[in-house]
Amino acid sequence: MTFIPASLDDFEELARKSMAPGSFAYYSTGSSSESTLRRNREAFEKLLIRPKILIDVENVNTSTTVLGQPISMPICVAPTAYHGLAHYDGELASARGAARMNTLYTLSSNSGYGIGQVADAARKVNENALQWFQLYMEKDRDLTEKLVRKCEQAGYKALVVTTDRPRLGPRLRTVRNGFRLPQYVKRANYESENDGAEDYMSGEMYPGMTWEDIKWIKSITKLPIVIKGIFRGEDAKLAVQYGVDAIVVSNHGGRQLDSSPATLEVLPEIVQACRGSKVEVYFDGGIRTGTDVFKALAIGARAVFIGRPILYGLAYQGESGVRQVLSMISHDFRLTMGLAGCTTVSAIDKSFLTTEAQLDFTKTLAKL
Repeated sequence: MTFIPASLDDFEELARKSMAPGSFAYYSTGSSSESTLRRNREAFEKLLIRPKILIDVENVNTSTTVLGQPISMPICVAPTAYHGLAHYDGELASARGAARMNTLYTLSSNSGYGIGQVADAARKVNENALQWFQLYMEKDRDLTEKLVRKCEQAGYKALVVTTDRPRLGPRLRTVRNGFRLPQYVKRANYESENDGAEDYMSGEMYPGMTWEDIKWIKSITKLPIVIKGIFRGEDAKLAVQYGVDAIVVSNHGGRQLDSSPATLEVLPEIVQACRGSKVEVYFDGGIRTGTDVFKALAIGARAVFIGRPILYGLAYQGESGVRQVLSMISHDFRLTMGLAGCTTVSAIDKSFLTTEAQLDFTKTLAKL
C-alpha cells in the first residue's frame, strides 16, 4: 500500500528513509542536547485557541503582504543551506515550488545554485515570484557587496541579514554520523570555491559583526533590510533605531545556542518592542501545523517562515514535494481560521489565545 503523507511530520519520516543518514542528520539536528530544538515545538502546546461562533466563514482569505509585496498566505520559505543534499535540483526545485504557491522564497547564501539561476527558475513558472536573499556578513566587505549587487541585478526584493551565527553551534548528531559535505555540494554564490566540507566544519563566519555592519549594508543598497535572529526586546529596539525594515524572531532552528528559549516564548517581547514603528515582525521556529501559524500571528507576527519541512518535502518528491508541504500547511491554516471564526489574516489577534493557567477550571468549579 502506498503511504500518503497527511502531516508535515510525515514528510520528515519519508525524508529520513530516503536520505543518507549524515545528510538527514545535518538537516534535522539541533545544537548540543537539542533542548532548544525540542522547546521550539513544545511551546505551541502551551497556547490554546478559543474560537468565536456563528461567524460567516464561507469565504476565508489567507492572503497578506510582506514589506508591501502580496503573498497567498502568511507562510514563507525560510533560508536553509545546501538543498542539493535532498535533491539534485536543489534550490531550483524549492524556489519553483514556492513560486507556484505564490509565496515568498528566501535563498540561502550557502546554495548550490547561483542567485541569478534561482531567480530565473522561479520566474519561469511565475513571473511575479517573490524572492529575498539571506546574507551572511563577510569579513571581506567587497565580497558582501558583490553578493548584494547580484541580488539587485537578479530582482530580489529584500536582504535577510543573519545575525545569530557568529560561530557555528555544536551539532553533535552530524559529528556522530561523520557528516561531511559531499564534493558535489558547492557554494555557488562565492567566486572562490573552497572545499565545501572545510567551510562547513570550520564554521566559517565573521564573529566581529556589529550594528555598524548593519548600518554599512543599509548604506550600499536601497533594498529593504530584514534582520534575522533577534531574540531580545532591547535588540529589537536597536533594530528599529538603525532603520531596518523587518525582523525575523529566530533561534536558527535550535541549531546555535542551546538552552535558549523557544522563539514563541520571546515573540511577545519582540512584538511589544516594535510597537509604534513600521518594522514588520516575522517568526520562525517549530511551525508544523495551521494552528501553529495561527498562534504566532495571534501574538503579533505578520508572517511565519518554515525551513526543515521544505527540505523534507524536497527530499521526498523534489519540487512536487515542496508544493505538497506548502499546500498542506496552507490548507490546515485556512481550516484553522474557519474553525476559529476568522475570515481574514488581519482579524487574527491575541483575543483568540488563552493558556491552561487562565483556564484553571478548578478555581471556576469551586465558585459554582
